[in-house]
Amino acid sequence: MLKRCTALLLCAAAVLSVGLSACGSGAPGSSEAGSSLPSSGAASAESKASGGKLKVSVSFNAMKEFTEAVGKEKVEVSTIIPAGTEPHDFEPKAQDLVGLSTAKVFVYSGFGMEAWAEKAVQSANNPDLVTVEASKGAEPIKNTDAGEIKEHGQYDPHIWLSLKGAEIEVKNIRTALVKADPSNQDYYEKNCNDFVSQLEALYTEYKKKFQAAPKKSFVTGHAAFGYLCRDFGLEQNSVEDTFAEGEPNAQQLSELVQYCKQHKVTTIFAEDMASPDVSKTLAQEVGAKVETIYTVEGEEEGRTYLERVKSDLDKIDASLEEKG
Repeated sequence: MLKRCTALLLCAAAVLSVGLSACGSGAPGSSEAGSSLPSSGAASAESKASGGKLKVSVSFNAMKEFTEAVGKEKVEVSTIIPAGTEPHDFEPKAQDLVGLSTAKVFVYSGFGMEAWAEKAVQSANNPDLVTVEASKGAEPIKNTDAGEIKEHGQYDPHIWLSLKGAEIEVKNIRTALVKADPSNQDYYEKNCNDFVSQLEALYTEYKKKFQAAPKKSFVTGHAAFGYLCRDFGLEQNSVEDTFAEGEPNAQQLSELVQYCKQHKVTTIFAEDMASPDVSKTLAQEVGAKVETIYTVEGEEEGRTYLERVKSDLDKIDASLEEKG
C-alpha cells in the first residue's frame, strides 16, 4: 500500500500542485453520505454537468452500475479505473484523477478496495465534492492472513458481490446523490427503491435454493465471494487469495486436491480478470470442469450487474446440486 500511495503522491503533485498528507487506512468511515473523506455539504444548482446532468466520478464498474441504477438519465458517470484493469493492482496516474476536480460526487466502495481514495480526494482540492464510501454501515469480513493485512488492509473488500451488501451500497449512493442534487430527491428515491426491490427478490429466490442444496461449498480461483457466502450460508475455497494474488505451493495444491475429492467437487470456478491457469490445473487433477464466474470489477460481456450476479448464483447452485 505504501508503494501505491507514493506513486499517487508524485503523480498528483505534478498535475494538481497540491500537498498531500500521510497515507492511512482504518476502519470504515463514519461521516454522512457514507464517507470517511471531506465533503462540501449541500450542493447548489451549479452541481450539474453539461446538459443538466450531475457529474459523478466512480472508482470501478460495480459502483458505476449502482450509481446509474439510482441516477439514470440525471447523472453523467465516469469511471476512474480503466476497463480491463485488475482493480486490486490499480495504481492511479495523475490523468486518471483529473475528473475529480470538476465532479460533484465521488463514489468508491471502501473496505480497502481503493487504497488511493483519500489521497485522490485531497488532491482534487474540490470544495464542492460530495464523497461516499458506499460500504458504510456494512459489517466487514476481516482478513486473517498477516501478509494480506500488511499489503491491502484488514478487510475483504468484495462487499458488492453480496446482494445484501449491494443494497447498502445503493442506498448510500442514493443519499449522496440527494445531497448533491436535492431538487431530484424523489427521482433518486424511486429509482433506489426499484433497484433494491430487484436485489431483494433475487436474494429471496436463491436463499430458498441454497437452503435446499445438498452441498454448501464450492471452489473458485479468487477468494472474492466471502460476502455472497455469508448471505446464503455457503463456504468458498480458493486457489488465489482475496486480492487475486499468489498461487498455492505444492502442499497447498495437494490440500486443495484432497478437499475437492473429499467434497466431490465437480466444478472449479475461474474469473476473467484472474489467471485461470491454476484453476485449470486443479480441475484436471480432480476431474472437474472449469466455469467462468463474474466478480463485477470490470465490464464483462455487456451484462448488467443483476444479470452477472444471477449467472453466478445459477452456476454456484448447479455446482452444489452435482453429484461427484
